[in-house]
Amino acid sequence: MRQRCSGPLFLESGTASIRMANPFSAVSTRYTVDVAGKTYWANCAWDAFGVAAALHSDEAVIRSVCAHSGDPLQLCLDGDRVIDTGEVVHFLVPFRHW
Repeated sequence: MRQRCSGPLFLESGTASIRMANPFSAVSTRYTVDVAGKTYWANCAWDAFGVAAALHSDEAVIRSVCAHSGDPLQLCLDGDRVIDTGEVVHFLVPFRHW
């Protein structure tokens, strides 16, 4: 399904329905971010951090699954840092090449 971009919004193909308003997703994804008692979907691991930043949150919980094993993952953000749980987020393509 091809998506059409309209400024910062990505629309569902052939409709005026919003699919993404980066870093937020309007459809269920495997990246959720809990902030101030609400849960938001992110488009990818990078965007999950962006959701917390966009909401100016001092605390957030990011949940996903390991792409390799399928095991659940959870990262807790406290202010401007990730609480160390030993988890690793790997970005295959460096940001400067996006």
